[in-house]
Amino acid sequence: MQKIVGQDVKGSRVLVTGAAGFIGFHLVRQLCESGAEVLGYDNVNDYYYISLKEARLKELEELENFTFIKADLEDQEAMEQAFADFQPVFVIHLAAQAGVRYSIDQPRAYLNSNLVGFLNILECCRHNKIKHLVFASSSSVYGANTKMPFSESDKVDHPVSLYGATKKSNELMAHSYAHLYDIPCTGLRFFTVYGPWGRPDMAYFKFANKIMQGEAIDVYNHGDMKRDFTYIDDIVDGIIRSTEHIPSGNDTSGVDKGEAYNSNAPYRIYNIGNNNPENLMDMIGYLEEALGKKAEVNMLPMQAGDVPSTYANIDTLSSDTGYKPTTDLKTGLKKFAVWYSEFYR
Repeated sequence: MQKIVGQDVKGSRVLVTGAAGFIGFHLVRQLCESGAEVLGYDNVNDYYYISLKEARLKELEELENFTFIKADLEDQEAMEQAFADFQPVFVIHLAAQAGVRYSIDQPRAYLNSNLVGFLNILECCRHNKIKHLVFASSSSVYGANTKMPFSESDKVDHPVSLYGATKKSNELMAHSYAHLYDIPCTGLRFFTVYGPWGRPDMAYFKFANKIMQGEAIDVYNHGDMKRDFTYIDDIVDGIIRSTEHIPSGNDTSGVDKGEAYNSNAPYRIYNIGNNNPENLMDMIGYLEEALGKKAEVNMLPMQAGDVPSTYANIDTLSSDTGYKPTTDLKTGLKKFAVWYSEFYR
């Protein structure tokens, strides 16, 4: 087990990329409320509704201890200037080109944002001596793996989407910088995050849109799918806990075994999920109940790049940080439905 150094993020300067995004919005709000000074960095691209991103930013801009820079991750000059001016103590890197299916149609967007952009983050962390870089990985790194639940000790060498491949690449890039320059780095493999202010490209949000408009929803693999749905408040709690636990490299036991999460560098990988996979059809039923309207369903075969199940083993994160998700899917979808009804009324 690695030694973990505690560091309170409250009152610190924290740079959060992807601040206009779903997870970034909730994280920034929680950090600011806890007393941190936060610089948000986001290019506010049109991958999904810009109006939703702008609405999130409008909420954040009311916070006194939040400032914002609109720029691309691959804009090296803008990134370097942001670090130089703000001098962050912690960096939480959430920005990326997201989406499994979009990576099939627009592969170069993933190269620019997820690889070139991440290199810029690493270089700025290297030259500015930050205390801890926490970055977003994804459950998509598990790719063709079938052993459940997915564990950080599993090898992840068979991606089934370019998006998943770029996230595995981020983990490898971060490890090299942790080893070469002694930069503490923690990667978080997110599992199907949902909740208010969510991403419209996610299944539950798309289903809500179509149900309320009286349109049929497309259900792939004929509904035989499971996802480890994780409510946004639980995710934010896990991110903050991870940020405050800084790894120091003193464990070589996992290197020869090919384990991603053990290293002699100041580096850590965690699954962050709900540890409770739910059937897709059950999720649809909860959503129908929360919205008060039944769905018309089109059953379709599996899509390219998708996987039938995700299931997070969160023992390592729980042991190291005390992380324990508390929101079940039915309750979380009710909270989403309340927000959805108010936001789109």
